[in-house]
Amino acid sequence: MATKRFKELKNLSKDELEIKVRESEAQLFQIRMKKATGQLKDTASIWRLRKDVARMKMLQGQQDSVSAEKAAR
Repeated sequence: MATKRFKELKNLSKDELEIKVRESEAQLFQIRMKKATGQLKDTASIWRLRKDVARMKMLQGQQDSVSAEKAAR
């Protein structure tokens, strides 16, 4: 599942990726609050969402480095 999700994320533009990161971080915050109040049943969702955010941030870094290389030429 992770590779399918990663392929989808790879095709997003820089702006779309930024929006996804912000949405995922907000969702992660909400999930953490549910866990703190004892309302969360699927605790693995925190782990999965954290990994997705990390993948998106990695892709952002790669896109930034590619655009910096193009600008330097």
